[in-house]
Amino acid sequence: MEIRPFELDDESAVIALWEQCGLIRPWNDPKKDIDRKLCVQPHLFLVGLIEQELVATVMAGYEGHRGWINYLAVAPSYQQTGLGRTMMAQVEQRLHEVGCPKINLLVRSKNNQVIKFYEHLGYAVDDVIILGKRLEHDE
Repeated sequence: MEIRPFELDDESAVIALWEQCGLIRPWNDPKKDIDRKLCVQPHLFLVGLIEQELVATVMAGYEGHRGWINYLAVAPSYQQTGLGRTMMAQVEQRLHEVGCPKINLLVRSKNNQVIKFYEHLGYAVDDVIILGKRLEHDE
């Protein structure tokens, strides 16, 4: 798999992949999420390709205290083949290179399969409560 930063021509394939993987929610416009990411650390928005087919994504950020992972996606036909692990290793390396000491990510509490995936990579459930406030509504 070739891993490289997102390019503008990838947008429709990325959104289609996120739809296939069930990552899109009505309150998060994927095009707006991509546009926002391209304004902040676009080099941490990675895509994975096999024979020119976009099959994986991961979006990361680092604000000087913690790194964050969003939109890890692997095409259903390639899931459980190690591509998710490879994408995570690549983005973890890039975060480490910029001095990131810890990575956080959010998983829906009932998504046990994904929780197990991350636990297998060394992530653990932190004893925290996540609070959020929308400053802009995408709907």
